[in-house]
Amino acid sequence: MPLNIRDEEVNRLATKLAQIRGVSKTDAVRHALENELRRPPSELPLRERLKPIQDRVRARKPTGQAADKAFYDSLYDE
Repeated sequence: MPLNIRDEEVNRLATKLAQIRGVSKTDAVRHALENELRRPPSELPLRERLKPIQDRVRARKPTGQAADKAFYDSLYDE
């Protein structure tokens, strides 16, 4: 059964992907759908993947040292 897409934005995106990949729109849509279906269904959004890292950074105690212009300038050997 054929797929008939009547959304102009979807058509534009399919055309753009086909041009980039050098394939037909049908192949571009097929590859895009296959790639999407290969993604793990339990993949967490970026925000949730970054949360443990953010929590670790926030849990660190301050060093008490100032990070001013002189500090940053000292990092570069000119």
